[in-house]
Amino acid sequence: MPTELIFIVQQVANGLLLGFYYLLIALGLSIIFSLGGVVNLAHGAFYAIGAYLVVFLTDQLGYGWAFVASPILVALLGMLVERLFLKRFYRSDPVLGLLFTFALSMVIEQSLRMIFGASPLSFSVPEFAHGQVVIGDFFYPVYRVGMLVVAIAAVAGTWVLLNKTAFGKIVKAGINDPDMVRAMGISLAPVMTAICGLGIGLAGLAGVLLAPITGVQPAMGQEILTAAFVVVVIGGLGSFWGVVAAAMLVGVIRGLTSYFYPPASEASLYLLMILILILRPRGLLGEKFERLE
Repeated sequence: MPTELIFIVQQVANGLLLGFYYLLIALGLSIIFSLGGVVNLAHGAFYAIGAYLVVFLTDQLGYGWAFVASPILVALLGMLVERLFLKRFYRSDPVLGLLFTFALSMVIEQSLRMIFGASPLSFSVPEFAHGQVVIGDFFYPVYRVGMLVVAIAAVAGTWVLLNKTAFGKIVKAGINDPDMVRAMGISLAPVMTAICGLGIGLAGLAGVLLAPITGVQPAMGQEILTAAFVVVVIGGLGSFWGVVAAAMLVGVIRGLTSYFYPPASEASLYLLMILILILRPRGLLGEKFERLE
């Protein structure tokens, strides 16, 4: 296989991997907004908490237990925040929820600075995940392959939960017709709490997976949140597969752009978003939905 073609395939693989990380964060953003009407600007901060937790808990419990415990703890924290604060904004002006979650993200970021310091924390790939997967002339790090498997499993599990269970049917009904759900005597409050736990837990998982790759520092959540919003806008609010398609598209385009013309790597996200919105203002597979009221 020609060397240049190998490099292109590697960039496509890196782009797909990046797309799944965006997807883990963007899915949570999309379903929380679709059901609750709250734009969670603190979503990236929970991603950062996941990264810090895996670093801290690895020293205490070892990587295996830290890997399992960190996203669960982030999910529980998200549920607590929803019960204490976010539920107050479901019936209010969306701008209030926007301002609150922005303030919450700043509080979390500064708290991480005070607790762990402003300097980035070093966190290496676990020893068992060292090495390369070799297929002919193509090779790829074992850890990245494992990350891709975990990310795919998390997204697939989320799809099964939302499409093949009674809980998922309630979520869909709550998005499409919340008044009818309430008329049937079903409370959407615990559903919204569970959705926040799920969405924020996925963001925490993304932080756990990316910690050895990108490094761990307090502002890391702000850096990835913008890309996640781009994915949600391109995919279309309320559409699971729209967000999936957008994440893969954004990841691959960014991966290829970084290979052929690195200075345009960041700009490629926004150019793609502009193009999609011109051609299809609702995004690739955007749907109509009603806010929980």
